[in-house]
Amino acid sequence: MTQDPQMVAPDLRLRAPRSPRVRLGLYALLPRMLDKGRATLVGHNGEYNYNCPIDQHLIRYTGIDPELLLAQLAVGHGDAAILEWIEANAQIKREPWEIAQWSAYMETRVPTDADTRAYFNDMHKAAGEAAEDIASWFDLLDLDDYTTFGGKA
Repeated sequence: MTQDPQMVAPDLRLRAPRSPRVRLGLYALLPRMLDKGRATLVGHNGEYNYNCPIDQHLIRYTGIDPELLLAQLAVGHGDAAILEWIEANAQIKREPWEIAQWSAYMETRVPTDADTRAYFNDMHKAAGEAAEDIASWFDLLDLDDYTTFGGKA
């Protein structure tokens, strides 16, 4: 079933997209990417960018074209229809256990090179000493989303 994209697009100027931990069809990152894509289509993405570097992990893993995915979102498809489209159009076919394992890895992924580690550490320091539970990129994204909309770190 298709809907008016304006009706299903979240306003990311007022709230964050779904956490990168939220899964659709076992895929971490996917619901967040869909939120950003829908919001981008209607100009409500705020500071969030569709097809950003973290989204690129999902793009590479599935082999889907981010512009074709955006076109599917523009039609107004809901999450279930988009998941079906991804499963049909992924250039790299994966078994459910592979997707679950990849998502678990992504959830615990940390910076691996010195420059990226320095960037991560700077972001972590900016969050304050109370943010001692920040260990992964997903932790940092969740904290950033929370503080962006008024939460205290």
